[in-house]
Amino acid sequence: MNAYADTSFLVSLYSLDANSASAANEINRLNPTLLLTPLGELEIFNALELRIFRRDSTRAQINAARALLAEHVKTSFLTLQPMPVAVYERARLFARRRSAKWGLRTLDILHVASASLLRAEIFLSFDLRQLKLARSTGLKTP
Repeated sequence: MNAYADTSFLVSLYSLDANSASAANEINRLNPTLLLTPLGELEIFNALELRIFRRDSTRAQINAARALLAEHVKTSFLTLQPMPVAVYERARLFARRRSAKWGLRTLDILHVASASLLRAEIFLSFDLRQLKLARSTGLKTP
């Protein structure tokens, strides 16, 4: 099963926080291959660095998380995918239809648009508005 996980999900999966157990449980239940775009890769890299800035994690913990991410790319648990060519067009459509009602952020819309265009079978996130958008576009969510 191909799944698209947004940054909130990936951070919880690779760095201990309040949602880490839920993220691990979903991965164990679904046994997916996670699709990762350059946007997702940049966001997870930056989010992990921010955990050091906020003193939520140590450099050693983040280095271990990054090593595990790299290992998961090598083993194809995470598969790097190019940003779909039509991602901005699709994102503009989602923004026009939903942002005024739901208060969506651009990066969240780009994640959902990417998941949709990459034909992910399920969208994983801890962001409720992003999950709502994903469901409205036909993506399955847990």
